[in-house]
Amino acid sequence: MIYQTLTQFKTTLQPEPTGSSRRRSLASNARSNMAVGLPLARRGEGVGGSGGRTPKKLGMVILFAAAALANTANAQDITPLLKDADHYRMSADNLQVDTQVVVLNTDGSQDKERRYTVFAQTGRKSLVLMQSPVEKGQKVLMLADDFWLLMPNTQRPMRITPMQKLLGDASTGDIATMRWAGDYSGSVVGEEACAQDSKATCLHLSLQANRKGVTYLRIELWIGKAHHEPVRADLFVQSDKLAKQARFVMDKPTAPTIVSEMVLVDQLSNKKETHIKYLTRKERTVSAEWMNPMFLARNPSLE
Repeated sequence: MIYQTLTQFKTTLQPEPTGSSRRRSLASNARSNMAVGLPLARRGEGVGGSGGRTPKKLGMVILFAAAALANTANAQDITPLLKDADHYRMSADNLQVDTQVVVLNTDGSQDKERRYTVFAQTGRKSLVLMQSPVEKGQKVLMLADDFWLLMPNTQRPMRITPMQKLLGDASTGDIATMRWAGDYSGSVVGEEACAQDSKATCLHLSLQANRKGVTYLRIELWIGKAHHEPVRADLFVQSDKLAKQARFVMDKPTAPTIVSEMVLVDQLSNKKETHIKYLTRKERTVSAEWMNPMFLARNPSLE
């Protein structure tokens, strides 16, 4: 691909045509420029003469084009790393996860606690059933970029965003979404210490959202160098502000197999900690009707 790009630029160094041949040449150059993301030339500008690009400028453009292609290659290369990291949170394609969310005050005392049952399914689909007495009967449905909140005694699903708070600093997206691969692309920044007081080495991944419906616009993610388990993350919202910092607690620190807990620390206001504990996991594929907001509104009791 890079070779093709360089070849396209070499053709622009040929002698400038005249008349109808010049018009055809400019049209051809315009199409080539659009293919590699370069601006169209203004009327009257060619590649030769006083209005054209010098060989030095052409060299700079080629370098920028090559860098852009290299970045695309990096974005594709991290997909296996993200899939490895996802596997520690989502151990099967279709899963039922019983979840406990605990909010701690800054002094370490418990503020609130809630229980949820999450049905995470293939195709970016999730259903969250709220199990605590104060929320019993409420549901959150995620279908790719669309989120709905369903309240008991109402037949009208309400549209919400993935940043809608459930409890503490846990949003609907934090509970319903358990995958990064496909939703994000990016590059490997380098090898760094997993934490300030840690001697372990992590891979630092810089991730950008591929879709509008994801919870975070940007994620700086650190994963274990040897096993690619998620270790910690900086989570940025749409305004590119650091909203939360996440820490992932593994079941076995020396030989991790699964994430047992995700700890979120608010970075915008109260600095409280929200602990999302994954109590049980089991493979389960639910009925396709459960992924329909109108069916859920008409059938408040599923189990």
